[in-house]
Amino acid sequence: MLRFKLSAMMFLQYFIWGAWFVPLGTYLGTTLGFDGPQIGAAYGAMAIGAIVAPFFVGMIADRFFATQKILAILHTAGAVLLYWASNEPTFATFYPVLIGYSLCYAPTLALTNSLAFDNMKDPASEFPVVRVLGTIGWIVAGVVVGQLGLEATAVPMRLAAGAGLLFGLGSLLLPDTPPHAAGKPLGIRDVLGLDALALMKDRSFATFVVGSFLLCIPLQFYYAFTNLFLTEAGMVAPTSKMALGQVSEIVFMLALPVLLVRFGTRIVLLVGMLAWALRYVLFAYGNVGPGAWMLYAGILLHGVCYDFFFVTGQIYVDKQAGLKIRAAAQGFLTFITQGVGYLIGSALSGFVVQRFVRDGGHDWHAIWLHPAAMAAVIFLIFAVLFRPRESAARAA
Repeated sequence: MLRFKLSAMMFLQYFIWGAWFVPLGTYLGTTLGFDGPQIGAAYGAMAIGAIVAPFFVGMIADRFFATQKILAILHTAGAVLLYWASNEPTFATFYPVLIGYSLCYAPTLALTNSLAFDNMKDPASEFPVVRVLGTIGWIVAGVVVGQLGLEATAVPMRLAAGAGLLFGLGSLLLPDTPPHAAGKPLGIRDVLGLDALALMKDRSFATFVVGSFLLCIPLQFYYAFTNLFLTEAGMVAPTSKMALGQVSEIVFMLALPVLLVRFGTRIVLLVGMLAWALRYVLFAYGNVGPGAWMLYAGILLHGVCYDFFFVTGQIYVDKQAGLKIRAAAQGFLTFITQGVGYLIGSALSGFVVQRFVRDGGHDWHAIWLHPAAMAAVIFLIFAVLFRPRESAARAA
């Protein structure tokens, strides 16, 4: 029963995110008529949430309330805000509400992980089995939205709001998970993971952090504009097709432990970085005719892009940091990459997309070559400077 509850928790957590996040660009661009910078800003809302989340989790969640109760409050409030956002027709009214929703949702990503870990006897073996339900939830959301042709409507946000309300009420059935740090002193170093700055003395670790930060900038082109691109290209049910990326993610996640042992952290990270550049090149030259294979290949590369870069990076940081500053190091990495990096990437991607508006559509060939070039340059610099100790790389 415990595993079922935790699995259902993960399924709903990522079903909610996948339902509204993937097709949002199409809805904003085609139905509401938002321009590139506005769409980019909308996707940057989650990055703002990621920046604020460590403060919330560190200052409130870990010190005052049981985790399941906080999840109930955040998801219920988030459901109300997301439904509200789905009814707002202008950027001036839509964006502030989406910011409010992101501030509610972003902390729940860490909270669901911590609740799961706290209620497992052997997290190393139990957590992957539970967490994979999150990826399945994302896939199911994409299939539902795509097959029903809902991309250009507000329905995905309302579907996610309904699932959020269900999660909020169902959170009270999750196992009781009291706060760990009640009564302990808290400083800004704890919240932002600044104790991990000592690791920056190592050139390879510093290269990894800076490289990850820089790569997260072109990454936002994919998250913010792929659905709109595929829609304009004429692909049928693009949200369903994009869910193939999560299927690929599961496959490569299962293969990752073997590949890390065989090739080491450096090679796997480099392949992940190069995959992002290759994906954008495939999008630049693909089409729904003879070049359709390029579009599908770009989507299926998601497993390599995400697992080889993000998951391997988290493993590398975990090994470098050690037990004492493990949480601080992971929090620092998330703040720098999925917070600051994504926020800059959202603004830049919106600017580039707007620059190449052509007769009611977009010059996607020119657009995709920009993040492809950025990712390729970052890959080359990283390949030269990132030289972790072989023992650490092989151990990761």
